[in-house]
Amino acid sequence: MIEIIVSLFILLGALFMLLGSVAIIRLPDTYTRVNAATKASTLGVIGTMVAVFLYFLFAKDILSGKILLTIIFVFMTAPISGLMIARSAFHNGVPFWDKNKHNDLKVHLEKKQKVNQNS
Repeated sequence: MIEIIVSLFILLGALFMLLGSVAIIRLPDTYTRVNAATKASTLGVIGTMVAVFLYFLFAKDILSGKILLTIIFVFMTAPISGLMIARSAFHNGVPFWDKNKHNDLKVHLEKKQKVNQNS
């Protein structure tokens, strides 16, 4: 039974990674590509690492804290790195997709600039 559960988690992780790869190719601009790639890779790695954790826990009777730490580390750092890549692209003037109507970061930076000018 554990082999089926482990296989499902590995397939789920591989599916997320495949979807992330397709999204990098198909999406229209840098910002949506970074967003999709970050989310898909995070879920893909976590799915694979959960499978590894369950395999070693039930099949080999080994509790590996390193695998749990890897899951937590990837879950915390991958979205932050995606955010930093997108902010860097914004500050370097990488254009948005033509059909994009709203720019939340620009609005936020303008509000912040007004607050700093009034202080």
